[in-house]
Amino acid sequence: MQKKFDSEKTYAIALGGGGAKGGYEVGVWRSLEEEGLRYNAVSGTSVGALNGALMAMRAPEKAEELWSNIRYSDVMDVSDDTMSKVFDGDIKAVEIGHMLRQVYSILKGGGIDVTPLKNLLREYVDPAAIRSSDVDFYLVTYSLTDKKEFDVRVRDLPEDQIHDMLLASAYYPAFKNEPILGGKRFTDGGVADSLPVTPLIDNGYKDIIAVRLTGGLGREKRVRARNGVTVSYIEPKRKLGSTLKFAPEQTRYNISLGYYDAKRFVYGLEGEYYYIERTMTECEAYNEMMEVIGAYAENSGSEISLRSIHEVVLPRIAKEHGASGDYYDVFIHYLEHAGEAFEIPEFRIIKDTELLKEVKESMHHSSMGKLLSKKIEKLV
Repeated sequence: MQKKFDSEKTYAIALGGGGAKGGYEVGVWRSLEEEGLRYNAVSGTSVGALNGALMAMRAPEKAEELWSNIRYSDVMDVSDDTMSKVFDGDIKAVEIGHMLRQVYSILKGGGIDVTPLKNLLREYVDPAAIRSSDVDFYLVTYSLTDKKEFDVRVRDLPEDQIHDMLLASAYYPAFKNEPILGGKRFTDGGVADSLPVTPLIDNGYKDIIAVRLTGGLGREKRVRARNGVTVSYIEPKRKLGSTLKFAPEQTRYNISLGYYDAKRFVYGLEGEYYYIERTMTECEAYNEMMEVIGAYAENSGSEISLRSIHEVVLPRIAKEHGASGDYYDVFIHYLEHAGEAFEIPEFRIIKDTELLKEVKESMHHSSMGKLLSKKIEKLV
């Protein structure tokens, strides 16, 4: 496979906010490191600031250790069992009263106690390593006291303020907010800029990779194009879970998703659910699509005119699957639908012909063997 990613360049990395979704950024980081990533600056908001600190320290092993094992109680003063039941919808009627009393107690106390998060920062983030790093590190928070965005070049801070500023960037609205830095109060940096590309541009960085965590709170500041500046985005096309779902199984999934989404970025892979190396021509994909439609006609005993196929059926397939490109794009979207329905594993790089082969084998061995033709029936 040929890389679309220029590993000869030195990049600046912008990491978005998103709470428990932060494992995705670590997966992206590991994947890009494997492809020869060179970086000399990183910026982060909220959880992106935590991961940015680890990137500034050049400590990928620490980052993977943290995110592979993180639990609710590592971030908030809560019960892992209770939080799991909340997010899994597994609360029994007899438990509701107790939980409501807990919620009332948290609200009365000013929010969720994040003492565990403070301890986590002290355990994993080394202020001295950040200040002496060859990587410039910027974080974004919002000062409630001054009512304005607060952008910080972290190496300019005294060492004893670095943990506090990381916490300031991550003060999610539900968290108990305590004053820092001489009595000032801050809130999550996503209020100002959930994906801090601008601090990197303002400090002269030209080649930027921005990792966006979708589905979170906050606003993403509009990036104004400047001469010589290139911003490339990596973002998930699948859900990363809730902002506060600090569950190991979810975070490990997010790490894998980030890892392979970065491979898609590096190699220009096709697909949204799968990571597909293109080997087929549009004509070959078109012929496969016609086989699918032909299978419906054969199984249903009906006939479809060529005009209906091209003017009705194929446009409806394209619309249903969000395929806006040529017939290859239509076929890949349809093939992904079938692969997902048959639960064919997604976390690997696979050639389009190999995925097609696995789908056909699944159809042959499965009671869902007529899935594709039945799907066509709905569109005719």
